[in-house]
Amino acid sequence: MVDPPAGGLLSSKLMTFYTYAIKNDRTNKIYIGHTKNLASRIKRHNQKLPSKKTSFTTKNKGPWKLVYREKFITRQEAVRREKQLKSYRGRVFIKNKIRAASSMVEQLPLKQ
Repeated sequence: MVDPPAGGLLSSKLMTFYTYAIKNDRTNKIYIGHTKNLASRIKRHNQKLPSKKTSFTTKNKGPWKLVYREKFITRQEAVRREKQLKSYRGRVFIKNKIRAASSMVEQLPLKQ
């Protein structure tokens, strides 16, 4: 077996891409996207960093909260999954995940 060259397929510096969904509780809108830097992207959605004035999340002002994310090695995989989640079935999947997470929170016992 031959080792790949430095920076090859098994490089320790693998890129990470995310497909994510954020929700605005004020407007009840959901946005699905992909990015290389999730923390920075969420800040842009919440207008803590400069962004386009005409973007969907800028027009639908309010706090955007991360409700779902998936991690990928390539941008191509992240884009493919983003397209799946933007389909009707994908949106149903995201809404079910949000519903399940909120029902779990509601079921947690209060500390006494």
